[in-house]
Amino acid sequence: MVLTAVSLTQDAASELLYPLLPFLITGVLAAPPVVLGIVEGSAEAAAGLSKYVAGRWSDGRARRPFVTTGYAMAAVGKVLVAAAVAWPAVLVGRVVDRLGKGVRSAPRDALIAASVPSADLGRAYGFHRTGDTLGAVIGPLIALAALWYLDGDVEAVLWWAVVPAVASVALTFLVVERRRPTAAPADVVPPAPRPPLRLRRPQRSPLPRRFWRVCAVLVGIAVVNFPDALVLLRVSDLGYSTTEVVLAYVVFNIVYAAASYPAGALSDRLPRPLVYGAGLLAFAAAYGGLAVVEQGPWVWLLVALYGLFPGLTDGVGKAWVSSLVDDDHRGRAQGVFQSLSNAAVFTAGLWAGLAWGLGPGGGVVPLAVSGAVGLVAALVLVLGRDRVTGRP
Repeated sequence: MVLTAVSLTQDAASELLYPLLPFLITGVLAAPPVVLGIVEGSAEAAAGLSKYVAGRWSDGRARRPFVTTGYAMAAVGKVLVAAAVAWPAVLVGRVVDRLGKGVRSAPRDALIAASVPSADLGRAYGFHRTGDTLGAVIGPLIALAALWYLDGDVEAVLWWAVVPAVASVALTFLVVERRRPTAAPADVVPPAPRPPLRLRRPQRSPLPRRFWRVCAVLVGIAVVNFPDALVLLRVSDLGYSTTEVVLAYVVFNIVYAAASYPAGALSDRLPRPLVYGAGLLAFAAAYGGLAVVEQGPWVWLLVALYGLFPGLTDGVGKAWVSSLVDDDHRGRAQGVFQSLSNAAVFTAGLWAGLAWGLGPGGGVVPLAVSGAVGLVAALVLVLGRDRVTGRP
């Protein structure tokens, strides 16, 4: 519960700032769309690297200090973005922010997994995603109120994100971490005689083959899942105002929050590839629709449909990964999975940002390509789920 409250508060800060980034970078700071892709892709790559390192280190240590440090770094990153006067400063701030996300994410997710029975992993991650995403609804609503109060001053509104970010750091000190059992002291058992000197075989990875199989599939899908900031840029390109774009982001997060817990609970009862595949179908329909639609009610419907994608996949994916390994290696497993996923999103941000600026029709090409790949991936997961999970 406390970890969910921490995430909710931090996400309110992050999502207050996030929908304003396209206007800050391409509007206030007059940078081309490819810069938006570079900034968000680099931020995700930084998060991915730190997720791997923090996840692996946290398996042998207390996990709460990683959580507190990560949220503190995120707060510092938001200060840097709010103070930026040129896009490279925004890049630095976003990288620091996402480094903090990487430091905290895998240890936090391992703490969540350790606090519930294995049969309830989907429900636990779904509940956390719901609370986290409620913050993503609250944040944009605060942004709208701030835009109205400050007469549309985007740069001034960014400072409002610092307050909930600092509050989330304070809440981490209320997190209680259960002690994990330790091995018996070495002097209880007499030492065995030393074997003759032999060349050691390299130790096998503690992560099983089925983990790597599932990880490869989910990371491959992430290569076409470019940052949401570019989706918001598409809504802006269709002629919607700053306020309407932020409202669209609110709609996205309401659906995301509403779907997360039911999806997690459902994944405890049904095969997780089926639930994940349903999310990919929503992804394909939303991206494909946004590639061809013009202004009108269809835009709002497609943005809402897009919210089903993370709602049906984020918590389900983490529960799926945690179910494949034992508790002692869940930090490592989450770190590997999330770091590779972030590297894939970095790649997606680069290619989509370039296609956005160089291709015809702005975001039409990257949205259409990603939608088509998402549809194929959904069919692979649904029809070939036994092969993906390694079942005969």
